[in-house]
Amino acid sequence: MPKRIMPLTDIQVKTAKPKPKEYKITDGGGLFLLITPTGGKLWNMKYRFEDKEKRLSFGAYPALSLADARNRREDAKKLIANGVDPGEMKKSIKQAKVALEENSFEIVAREWHTKFCSQWSQVHADTIIDRLSKEVFPTLGTKPIADISAPDILAVLRRMESRGALGTAHRVRTMCRQVFRYAIATGRATRDPAADLQGALPPVKYGHRAAIIEPKQLTPLLRAIDGYEGSFVVKRAMQLLPMLFCRPGELRAAEWSEFNFEESIWSIPAERMKMKAPHIVPLCKQAVQLLLELMPLTGHSKYVFPCHRSPLRCMSDNAINACLRRMGFEKSEVCAHGFRATARTILDEVLQVRPDFIEHQLAHAVKDPNGRAYNRTAHLVERKKMMQLWADYLDGLKQGAKIIPFTKEAA
Repeated sequence: MPKRIMPLTDIQVKTAKPKPKEYKITDGGGLFLLITPTGGKLWNMKYRFEDKEKRLSFGAYPALSLADARNRREDAKKLIANGVDPGEMKKSIKQAKVALEENSFEIVAREWHTKFCSQWSQVHADTIIDRLSKEVFPTLGTKPIADISAPDILAVLRRMESRGALGTAHRVRTMCRQVFRYAIATGRATRDPAADLQGALPPVKYGHRAAIIEPKQLTPLLRAIDGYEGSFVVKRAMQLLPMLFCRPGELRAAEWSEFNFEESIWSIPAERMKMKAPHIVPLCKQAVQLLLELMPLTGHSKYVFPCHRSPLRCMSDNAINACLRRMGFEKSEVCAHGFRATARTILDEVLQVRPDFIEHQLAHAVKDPNGRAYNRTAHLVERKKMMQLWADYLDGLKQGAKIIPFTKEAA
């Protein structure tokens, strides 16, 4: 007569001690607790299916109590009675879960980003993953991409619209469309729900970029920038932007490796330029001094103006404009991009610099009399003189000096 197995008690389970070798204490019905030499207590069930002895693991004690383990055992017995192998079912559920996780929006989006980021500039690649991480992943990241609907995406876009970031919302929708198209191509989705949102967001109304073009109005702005008491990195960027009058995105993504202080030039690679052509910015004495003063603080970073949250990213595209607002200058008065119009107007109308020198320095498409595009070194000597002239002029405004216009020959 087989020995009767006495059911376990909670005290027995709790007080079971480890031994040099693993051992088990049984509860009956195939359920047993395996005690390991390190003190682990693991619930298992021994059963037979199609004349084969098998083992099914339930979990560890105390996370899984004795009562919970018994419930798992009874559920497994019901499956066996219905001709289902509980071990195989457990594997199938696990595989389905893994498949869902591998097909989540975030997994697919990051895979798409990794595959195509080499075709983008580093700044563009960083911007894409940063926006998806902040705006989309917290809400839709873990959701299977095939289960995401147009209303799911619209809810994300509406949140951006509600805080005034309508332009960003439109760009994020475009990013989502690219991710869904990649998911369709790789067999993980059948359609693009973001395409259904055409017209769901109001169009972005791009007005003119506010700029100060009167020297008297420029003076208080320059003085306010010099007196800014916030982030030193952002302050340096604000001091350099009107002096160099490059595009804000070119400045904030500047890398230390692009600067040659012996020759006093900043060489911006083609992939970071709007016109996709390399560009040279001659550095005036004031700009060199500002950069050298900044180097001890950010010289360890790839970027001259790293993000305050992570030196692996450059400064936010809204950092300068946000500081201008904090200093009391309205959006209708001035914006970061507006310093280009400031320089173009005053250099031409007040300092009487040749317009083609200015256009070259603005990295606009300028052609010679034969219709050929000038290269990046065109008029470089004259542009160096112009950049120093401009920096000295700005210093004069801040000091309250009366600036006498130069002739075009002097430029």
